[in-house]
Amino acid sequence: MEKLSNQQVTDAGLSDWRMLAQALHARYSIRNYTKAAEFITAVARAAENDGHHPDLRLTYGVIDVSLCTHEGGRWVTRLDIDMALKISETAREHGLEPQPTGVAQLEIALDTAHEHSVAAFWSVLLTGSPNNRVRDSILDPTGRVPVLWFQTTEERETPRQRWHFDLWLAPEVADDRIAAAVAGGGSIVDDSAAPSFTVLADPDGNRVCICTSLERD
Repeated sequence: MEKLSNQQVTDAGLSDWRMLAQALHARYSIRNYTKAAEFITAVARAAENDGHHPDLRLTYGVIDVSLCTHEGGRWVTRLDIDMALKISETAREHGLEPQPTGVAQLEIALDTAHEHSVAAFWSVLLTGSPNNRVRDSILDPTGRVPVLWFQTTEERETPRQRWHFDLWLAPEVADDRIAAAVAGGGSIVDDSAAPSFTVLADPDGNRVCICTSLERD
């Protein structure tokens, strides 16, 4: 299946869903676990019929759903768009309220000049297998741990921050989150690539990127 661009995903009109790093994400509030179980059962039936399976996570008060196609990585394809539309309709039928601005995804980035020598270590440490490296990232197939990706950097002797978080948010809440972080003592280091990503720092200078799907391929 063809990988869809962010613009193609946006044009699909998925009001319940937001594109984050690799997948489509939706969140629905639930009144009780019985209603949640009925919704999950209906989604499971649709997924089995179509042979395309979302990830579902039930926690107190909400169900989180994510969709992507696993073909040499994690991508959004037409299969995911079609399933997202079915899940949205199922949610409406079960009286679930979408909370699209509540979705988020945390990735961890490691600056390294030695990706090929360190990747197997991190793959087996985080996922239990040395074989879960996909391109520049370690992807746990069960989603137990955040994605780890390697940001290529030059060799250097001077100590530097080598780890940083990439926090993916729904685009409409990113500016408010950045403003709240600055009000909490942080600072904007670089917003030249906004709204794709904005680099923040805490009062000690530790950096984090607030990322959205906007202005990306």
